[in-house]
Amino acid sequence: MNSHAPQQSLTRTVQAASAQRAESPQGMSIQVLERAMRLLDVLAQEDEPMPLKELAKATGLHTSTAHRILNDLVIGRYVERVESGLYRLGMRLLELGSLVKVRLNVRSIALEYMRELHKATGQTVNLALRQGDEIVYVERAWNEYSGMQVVRAIGGHAPLHLTSSGKLFLSAWDSRQVRAYVLRTGLAGSTRNSITQYDELDRELNIVRRHGYARDNEELELGVRCIAAGIYDESGELIAGLSVSAPADRLHDGWIPILQDTARKISQALGYEPYRHTKHKRP
Repeated sequence: MNSHAPQQSLTRTVQAASAQRAESPQGMSIQVLERAMRLLDVLAQEDEPMPLKELAKATGLHTSTAHRILNDLVIGRYVERVESGLYRLGMRLLELGSLVKVRLNVRSIALEYMRELHKATGQTVNLALRQGDEIVYVERAWNEYSGMQVVRAIGGHAPLHLTSSGKLFLSAWDSRQVRAYVLRTGLAGSTRNSITQYDELDRELNIVRRHGYARDNEELELGVRCIAAGIYDESGELIAGLSVSAPADRLHDGWIPILQDTARKISQALGYEPYRHTKHKRP
């Protein structure tokens, strides 16, 4: 009897299972993604554009496979074809890298200011960024010993039109962009106070533009109200919303000036100069 037969059988079974996974749609997608990452990693190591054959050799890919994946990366602007057969990293990677840098910067700079605002209000202070048609909470300041508070989970997200920070971003858009958002989302509501009609949203955004801050009047969650002010970067672009969330009967307008002042300080720490960007009167 061959003592190696069981082991050989097991090896063939494992190899067959691996091959089957690779041939499945999910397996093939993962395989393509891995190969694309290999190509990007090689390009990142070179200062000059690389020819297709060198890329294929460096990644261990067949030339036709490398060419096919590179074409997809070129379409997505992750890779740029500078000449026939020469490739380098594309501008989309720079855009994404800049976005990550901004997010890291605003969190680290804002946190101490957020803690001071929390001390002044006794309520949870949130930092939110826009991601597509939603806002994402990326930082918060709160204290479990400060009594009843509304605590948003970091990483939590919500539609723009249902949140105070989200309304800030919508107010920075023109009417065409807002209408496109309405068509994409249908303005789905969450509570009986939610804004679900374009005309109502348009009126609300005009108020936000006029006053320089936004409100959520139990529109995302009954019993919870929020106020938010915008944070701007050195180019004058709105990059984040700073909000105070509280039980509906505890939030009051006396916090608005200190909220706006805190948002202004964070903006200036990020390089924003109010007098250079007159379109944002209340950063």
